[in-house]
Amino acid sequence: MNAREEVLARIAAAHRIAPPPELRYEDISREYRTTSDSETAQLTELLIDRLVDYRALVRDSSAGDLAATIDTALTERGSRRVVAPAGLDPSWTANVAAEVLTDGAFGDDQFSVSQLDVADAVITSCAVAIAETGTLVLDGSPDQGRRVLTLIPDYHLCVVFPDQIVADVPQALARLEASRPLTMISGPSATSDIELNRVEGVHGPRTLEVIIVQNAR
Repeated sequence: MNAREEVLARIAAAHRIAPPPELRYEDISREYRTTSDSETAQLTELLIDRLVDYRALVRDSSAGDLAATIDTALTERGSRRVVAPAGLDPSWTANVAAEVLTDGAFGDDQFSVSQLDVADAVITSCAVAIAETGTLVLDGSPDQGRRVLTLIPDYHLCVVFPDQIVADVPQALARLEASRPLTMISGPSATSDIELNRVEGVHGPRTLEVIIVQNAR
């Protein structure tokens, strides 16, 4: 069998096992895994492993030290202007030495792209963190803000709590509202050119840093 015949044979096999076209949507089998037996500590360890593998920066913190940890992270980056969504807990940035700029909830109070472009960093929470894929999901809630906030500044600092970490994608989707503007982040923005040279910061932040809060809220 030559390469062409092998490819055609694989396509034919895929067609044979594919669901018939008349199969109703409600009759599609959904026997995939929707729960996990993993403990929070195991999920946290897996999430950290995936984030580091994607070249994200990770540090942990207790809930009581969160404000100090945030200040340390921003100071180490040399951030002078930090954007925060309007619904972010103000205690998180209470100790921040940098200027904290709050993006408003409505038009005139919201920053333009050019204003966000001169910001050094953005800080948000997240809706869900998927351990298996190392993905942070933002859904536009008040503590996460508009999608553009996390796409323009070069550094994104995201805070994740243990109760936001789930094992896999089905569990994440069960927690999310599909009609909301979901942004899925797996590491810093990166792409490769035709010679497979990795270039970071093309479609979003060049640096993603995640603070894992190690004790429950």
